[in-house]
Amino acid sequence: MGNSIDGGKETLCLIIARGGSKGLPNKNLLDLMGKPLIAWPIIYALESSQVSEVVVSTDSEQIAKIALEYGAKVPFIRPHDLSSDTATTESVLQHGLEFMEKNENKIYEYCVFLTATDIFRPPGLIEEGLKILQGDSSIDSFFVGQKTTKNYWEKNAEGEWVRIKDWMYEYGSRQTRNFLIREDTGLGCVTRASFWRNGRRIGDKVHVKVIDDSFSSIDIHSFEDLALANFALKFRLNLSEASND
Repeated sequence: MGNSIDGGKETLCLIIARGGSKGLPNKNLLDLMGKPLIAWPIIYALESSQVSEVVVSTDSEQIAKIALEYGAKVPFIRPHDLSSDTATTESVLQHGLEFMEKNENKIYEYCVFLTATDIFRPPGLIEEGLKILQGDSSIDSFFVGQKTTKNYWEKNAEGEWVRIKDWMYEYGSRQTRNFLIREDTGLGCVTRASFWRNGRRIGDKVHVKVIDDSFSSIDIHSFEDLALANFALKFRLNLSEASND
């Protein structure tokens, strides 16, 4: 880690994983294909040569212990007020960055955000995001977006259901339709550190890594999600092994 491709500028990867979870108790410690959930984003981030530090922000001593075992840094236990159900991701990211800059006595140029509940990340996201931001100073943030050609509806001021886009009035093949992008920053997000310092996850000028992978939409928040992720990982592993035979 730490061999920056942008003249030595520092990159912080922050993985957020609190201990409390109502839908899936202790979800960040549950087993997924032989590893706890928290291990997956740590391993992914450590594989990048462009990250200066991989830090886990958690309020759980148990999660902290496991994170350290897999090679992440846990320089603080997250305060209680930033670990409640109502605490925002943005406040947690801001806290982590400010703590690291103050205690490490350094200024980060770029920040990477990953979650433990998103597993199916395309390879090389961190490198791709950094390269884009470093190559174009007008780009604030890079993140993954899930492509969908489905129609979406909302209620208007009169309480009537209406399509949110005019092109949705015309039905057609998904291969030729317009599409929307669902923001999936938890899968992978690289942004300029100045936005985190100001309490923002991303900026306004963005580059979206468009993916069309149903497995990448699996976000683990229930036992069914976990079972689905286990099945999907096994399926991909078997498919990979079969293609190499």
